[in-house]
Amino acid sequence: MLLSLSIKNYALIEFLETDFSNRFSVITGETGAGKSILLGALGLVLGNRADLSSLKDKEQKCIIEAFFELSNYKLQDFFKENDLDYEDKTIIRREILPSGKSRAFINDSPVNLNELQMLGLLLLDIHSQHQTRELTEESYQLEILDAVANNGELINSYKTSLFDYKTSQKELRDLLEEKETLLKEYEYNSYLLNELLAANLIDGEKEILEQELEQLSNVEFIKENFERILAIANEEQIGVLMNLKEIKNTLQKNAGFSTQNALLLERLQSCMLEFQDIISEIDQNNDKIIADPEQLELITAKLQTIYNLQKKHQVQTITELISIQNELDAKVIRVDDLDQSIEKLQKAVENYKSGLDKIAAVISENRSKTAPILIEKIKEILSQLGMVEANFKFEISATDSYFQKGKDEVVLLFSGNKGTDFGLLKKVASGGEMSRIMLAIKAILANYSKLPTIIFDEIDTGVSGEIAIKMGEIMKEMSATMQVFAITHLPQIAAKGDTHYKVIKRIQNETTISELLVLNPEERIQQIAEMLSGKDVSESALQHAKALLN
Repeated sequence: MLLSLSIKNYALIEFLETDFSNRFSVITGETGAGKSILLGALGLVLGNRADLSSLKDKEQKCIIEAFFELSNYKLQDFFKENDLDYEDKTIIRREILPSGKSRAFINDSPVNLNELQMLGLLLLDIHSQHQTRELTEESYQLEILDAVANNGELINSYKTSLFDYKTSQKELRDLLEEKETLLKEYEYNSYLLNELLAANLIDGEKEILEQELEQLSNVEFIKENFERILAIANEEQIGVLMNLKEIKNTLQKNAGFSTQNALLLERLQSCMLEFQDIISEIDQNNDKIIADPEQLELITAKLQTIYNLQKKHQVQTITELISIQNELDAKVIRVDDLDQSIEKLQKAVENYKSGLDKIAAVISENRSKTAPILIEKIKEILSQLGMVEANFKFEISATDSYFQKGKDEVVLLFSGNKGTDFGLLKKVASGGEMSRIMLAIKAILANYSKLPTIIFDEIDTGVSGEIAIKMGEIMKEMSATMQVFAITHLPQIAAKGDTHYKVIKRIQNETTISELLVLNPEERIQQIAEMLSGKDVSESALQHAKALLN
């Protein structure tokens, strides 16, 4: 529940700080005094958007702090899920800077507006004339019916299954579309794949083949050069090997005279060994080199195949061609694999659909059973509020569609007088009737809702006299299980409050400010008397005020 509220530099408020009762509190004041400002401040602290017009002093920041008692409302999971520090007494702070930027904090931890709004929905229900209009919407009517039917857990289970169902449906659609695309390309992909497979591609093969081709194309030239080298090296009289031997023998004669000469001899011997080895390999290679027209033709054909494939697929290497081959292979195989995946998903979709249908059927059954009970409860309260002949009818229609809260379409019909036809609530109910219907519903929901606090903003529109007294009594009864605020212009309702707050507007230093005062018993009598008779309070008004308070 809301323990206290602190407001600084907001609208007509320079600074306001007040504590609140945990029972039934009423807030009164003249039109324009600032009652709506309080609601605006609460709205900001619970995540509404702000702008610079909220600042009283445009050079100073606006700070709004709300102090909540949470120990009885099992909100620990929310704080844990959102990585927030839980405190039984939680402070929510909202700051609006002169620059227009806004910051929000929960127990001094920065939060975004979405988190603030989610927490706000768990803490406070501000009932305004706008929400009265929500009563005519199917979604709100469903919410009421489901709350009384205790469908909460079922609907959560349904939503989880619905998510899985829609996810599987999308996956199935994607697979079917993929299969259709692959089937269109299947023959062409198979042709390309077979073409690449027939080429028997080996990574790095092109470079080897090009080298072989170069050699086979120049056999005579290469052989001629090798034989020339061998002749130069092996000539008996003037060959390189013979001359090297002669040099070695001569150098050997000087080796004993110095270490330097000995080292030169060793180096020469190493060179001779290396040279002999080179000549030996040249001799072997020369023997191996033979003209092979058939091999030349085969290599030429293989290379041409590779070149054609590279050009066709617009790549430069065999590695890239092999990669394309693997991709095509995967696509061709994928067509067969898809059939299995599609069949599996089709079964999953049917299972989710069957599960959804079962949950939706239970939800619908609960709604059908609850509808007449809810109607009787509403009629019972409305009879106390002067709507003795009011009657309702829930039309619950099963559909084949999967909505967020089941498969039902729900319409709440209303008849205000005996013998009149039922019609849509928004068409046949007056403003005063709508206010009373909403109060009746809120009173019923108070027994099912976990909300700590509710604020009624002029729910008494269109009523007066004994009806207003009864509305006040109903709100007071609600305060036995939750914190209730009523912003009202009616003395009959104001008199039922456990605590009475008055919003006043006054001039200070040539500027208008709003203040919130807690009235003592005498001030309260005076205020209610003024609400009865105006500023000129008569003795009879005072007596009437005392009678209302007793």
